[in-house]
Amino acid sequence: VSRAVSDVPPIHYVTKINMFSQLSKNNIVKYISSHFDAGGYKWKLAIHPNGNKNKGITDHISFYLGIVEGESPSPGWEVRATFRLFLLDQNKDNYLILQDVEEKGRRFRGTKLEWGFDRFISHDAFKNPENGYLINDTSVFGAEVYVCQEKGATKGECLSMVKDAVSYKNTWRIENYSGLKDDCVDSKVFVAADKKWKIQLYPKGKGSGTGSYVSLYLTLDKPGNLPPTSKIYAEFTLRMLDQISSKHYFRKANYWFSASNTTSGWPRFVSHAYFSTTSVGLLVQNVCLVDAEVTVHGIVKAL
Repeated sequence: VSRAVSDVPPIHYVTKINMFSQLSKNNIVKYISSHFDAGGYKWKLAIHPNGNKNKGITDHISFYLGIVEGESPSPGWEVRATFRLFLLDQNKDNYLILQDVEEKGRRFRGTKLEWGFDRFISHDAFKNPENGYLINDTSVFGAEVYVCQEKGATKGECLSMVKDAVSYKNTWRIENYSGLKDDCVDSKVFVAADKKWKIQLYPKGKGSGTGSYVSLYLTLDKPGNLPPTSKIYAEFTLRMLDQISSKHYFRKANYWFSASNTTSGWPRFVSHAYFSTTSVGLLVQNVCLVDAEVTVHGIVKAL
């Protein structure tokens, strides 16, 4: 810590406290100043009139500079700043200045929003009227802040491929198929690789399959819960089970699923004519069995 005296007032912020003794009498263990701007960021001062109890300080005033939470805040983001904290000597009209000797400045970031001095000035020195720091129960504190380096929240992503990926299967039994009235019918939600999925079937077809085909898709359930940059690389197979000879009708694909690309499948999965042929076995006693097999091979997350 470097100590100096100057008759130049702090350029960024001053906090004047009248009736200083009333802080302790009203159990104000820490006073937080209003926010102020310096170097393009918002800051605040924290004054512990009876010392920072969390640091075991009882015989000094503790005085800190903090970056305002919400200004600093994403992981990997930081501001390196040098700063000086001031205390006015009202007798001589000059300032006691404490400055950290760390030449590169201190790193203000999400996990360390505050820097300063646990032992800014002893109670004895502060209360001694000859020093001029507390006159008529009034004191004046101040600060200067100089941002010397910024580290932005670097955007990036991490792709984690899955070794020996496991396949998850789910079978959906659709009864009274001919009685389906909705354009789209959803299966119950199932879980594969810790993600929630469902099958969507369009009895009358969708898109290019409308009117002549059954359309079948795999879709993420509640994709709004996914972070915007998250992606899931999945291999999947959709099957209609042949209930007579076990010669199942299926299609297979690979797809990057995300919050903006939630669904993949086939508008022309199977024609109505083939699907309804009794000997094919896809529709037996008005029951259709649809199977989804999902293997997640990779997941992308934001850094």
